[in-house]
Amino acid sequence: MEPAPDLPSLPPDLLSAELLARLTAGEEAAWHAFVTEYEGRMYGYLYRLEGNSEDALDLTQEVFYRAWRSIRTFRPGERVLPWLYQVARNTQIESHRRRQLQRFSLEEAREDVGFEVTSAARSPTQAAESAQAQDRVQRALLKLPEEYREAVVLRFVEDLPYDEIARIQGVAVGTAKSRVFRAKEQLAALLADVADVH
Repeated sequence: MEPAPDLPSLPPDLLSAELLARLTAGEEAAWHAFVTEYEGRMYGYLYRLEGNSEDALDLTQEVFYRAWRSIRTFRPGERVLPWLYQVARNTQIESHRRRQLQRFSLEEAREDVGFEVTSAARSPTQAAESAQAQDRVQRALLKLPEEYREAVVLRFVEDLPYDEIARIQGVAVGTAKSRVFRAKEQLAALLADVADVH
């Protein structure tokens, strides 16, 4: 892979002081070159850990978001790959930790509390019960902070991927994922507190 034309050529895996300054300043061209140079390595690493291309892609995006957030901690003369692998490893570990902490599945909510469009094939009684369940979910959704509510609806009702949610909300992919996770937690708590009325 050829280096970007305006970046000085250095031994692989090292950053010049100039490039580091440009990255630290958040210069878009410098970050584009940086991501282009290393995203294949990070994706390959994470794919081997995850065994799933979609998860590996999501994690790779999060790795570069975290790198962007923490570039000021990068020491001049330090090698890039070990630093990025550490960021990737921490990202992957935290992702698994979050998954293990999830005790509520919105897929279950779709079945258990009617988080779906009422089917016309249902009987009037079933439709009424489903409408009540949907109303419960809607009331719970309205109690969430607006950005959480939007994120969880985009993910589970509109079925959008996290990168599109992030683009719509004007945030990083990691932030979009965090909002969906927190929304699910809060929704679970709110729905657990609602007694069924028969």
